[in-house]
Amino acid sequence: MPEAAVENLEDPGLYLNRELSLLAFQRRVLALAEAPETPLLERLRFLTICSSNLDEFFEIRVAGLHQQRAYGIAQAGPDGLSPTEQLQRIAAEAHEIVDRQYRVLNEVLQPALEEEGVRISRRQAWTPAQRAWARAYFENEVQPVLTPLALDPAHPFPRILNKSLNFIVGLEGEDAFGRESGLAVVQVPRALPRVLRMPEEVAEFDYDFAMLSSIVHAFVDEIFPGMTVTGCYQFRVTRNSDLWVDEEEVEDLLHALQGELQSRKFGDAVRLEVARGCPRGLTDLLLANFELGEEDLYEVDGPVNLHRLEALYEAVERPDLKFPPFRPGVPPGLGHEVPLFDALRRRDVLLHHPYQSFAPVVEMVRQAARDPRVLAIQQTLYRTGGQSALVDLLVEAALAGKEVTAVVELRARFDEAANIQLATRLQEAGAKVVYGIVGYKTHCKMLLVVRREEDGIRRYVHLGTGNYHLGTTRAYTDFGLMSADPELGEDVHRVFRQLTSMGRAPELGRLLHSPFTLQARLLEAIEAEIEEAHAGRPAWIRARMNSLSDPRMIRALYRASQAGVRVDLLVRGICCLRPGLPGVSENIRVRSLLGRFLEHSRAWWFHAAGRGETWLSSADWMPRNLYKRVELAFPVEDPELRRRVLAEALELPWEDNTGTWELQADGSWRRRRPGPGEEPRSAQRELLERWALT
Repeated sequence: MPEAAVENLEDPGLYLNRELSLLAFQRRVLALAEAPETPLLERLRFLTICSSNLDEFFEIRVAGLHQQRAYGIAQAGPDGLSPTEQLQRIAAEAHEIVDRQYRVLNEVLQPALEEEGVRISRRQAWTPAQRAWARAYFENEVQPVLTPLALDPAHPFPRILNKSLNFIVGLEGEDAFGRESGLAVVQVPRALPRVLRMPEEVAEFDYDFAMLSSIVHAFVDEIFPGMTVTGCYQFRVTRNSDLWVDEEEVEDLLHALQGELQSRKFGDAVRLEVARGCPRGLTDLLLANFELGEEDLYEVDGPVNLHRLEALYEAVERPDLKFPPFRPGVPPGLGHEVPLFDALRRRDVLLHHPYQSFAPVVEMVRQAARDPRVLAIQQTLYRTGGQSALVDLLVEAALAGKEVTAVVELRARFDEAANIQLATRLQEAGAKVVYGIVGYKTHCKMLLVVRREEDGIRRYVHLGTGNYHLGTTRAYTDFGLMSADPELGEDVHRVFRQLTSMGRAPELGRLLHSPFTLQARLLEAIEAEIEEAHAGRPAWIRARMNSLSDPRMIRALYRASQAGVRVDLLVRGICCLRPGLPGVSENIRVRSLLGRFLEHSRAWWFHAAGRGETWLSSADWMPRNLYKRVELAFPVEDPELRRRVLAEALELPWEDNTGTWELQADGSWRRRRPGPGEEPRSAQRELLERWALT
């Protein structure tokens, strides 16, 4: 160990806070909305993504900290911050991000959109014809489904749905019964569209839109006849949305979760958003009702839910304001007419989505469902979407009499309802459906096909870093490996058997298995690089993941850096490691790549004394993935495919100088830009050019 090396690697000053690191990621997403080189409607989409991400952050992460504070849990994390300290810092950061969001919308994106003939009209700017159209829409479509609720002793404050659109309305005058409430709440049903395109006969722009909130605000007096409206202000409350089920106590996890889904709508409040200009007395009333403090109040200059503006992306048919369309490529020899199992017996297939199509995976299940030689199909389903061609094919296979087993993770956050529906549908078709292991989410992505052939039973597998969701395969970067390797097939079969029955952790020949062998093998690989460095030989670790927060893994990387190991990390979101600290991490570099596609793949490469071990995985280096989930890491051993993973996942992103940020020792991120005379490089664009079809 070098003389200047820091010995106490548990010092809180060596760790960045998980939640603040996640907010730093939201800043990077927001920067994409500000980037003038990004197509205009894509910038709007990035803005709505940032808003949606913040919603989930409050629903889960901030809600958890609120609970810890309420229960008096003062235990600090690796960074030394208590729950109360974290909430204070989060409030400061989140308020700044929200203010920046609305500045980007009002001062940058809306003026630019108007120049392109796309307008979100404020009610103050409506022409008489537009106002007449809006009034007619309100009277015919909106007013019939509104139920205003006065606030008085007989009408207490109503229950407010999580993230719903509401108005608090000030009133003067007596109603028919002589009551003078002074206040009412109007709740807007979710069934009503939030963004409406004005008809051509009243529109002043090619695409002229009105927000539903503006229409309700403009005509809210019509639902209080004889009263005078003195003020009308939007508000939205965000609630704790983390489901809690004592899995060891319930007899039926599916039915228990069904009951919890309804309660998610009315969890404890964690954030209040109100329209800027709402009188202080009303905001105080709302804060008191939801039992929130001043730090939980967000006053916004525009719609309280920016994510609703996502509807404009599909409504505006302007390809010139969006990323160019593309068709994912298909590896040679994997077309619809090719017997897929014959192709996989010849060699493994590596797919890099979305640049390459997910169709071969769907085709694998399709051919398996219709092949009389196929005896069984087994698949893990974490997120698939509401309508899934893969689920349709599993149903078809089950109805055809094949042995179909689906491991459905019911606790996939915010996809619980969809997964309950698909589990029920599969069971009705005769498939065996299990929900994994109590206390451990099944997060691994694996598919197994068992086929009887001339020389006996053969297993075919697909292993992936991402979900079996046809939508995200066109928006997320992920790798998938398709193989007929007997040892991989045997390993996958053993993992499925563990998930569906009982027994000790299986011994696997090729796969790494969380929570059993995955972290231990990673630590062994890091330790081997440390030994190589101590011996004066080349030592290098390259890894990419969504998040890095596990203290034990971070300490191992710190020790590797101290030994002289070169460590290059691509971390999309949360990173609790501080790079560039003297005596600790001066040999570690951390970058984050963001762009058109969500970087989602996990890949690791160790120099391994020149052997170059290459792994793909479903797991991030986070405590939940390493200790509380069923995850897999699988080796890529075909030399050509190994070179591809290294080049595409771990080398090309380091050449990117348009979509990458570099993490500094103080926790800030610095965006990389082309230097003087340097050619702009985009890893995502280059991979599209390499693999996709135009």
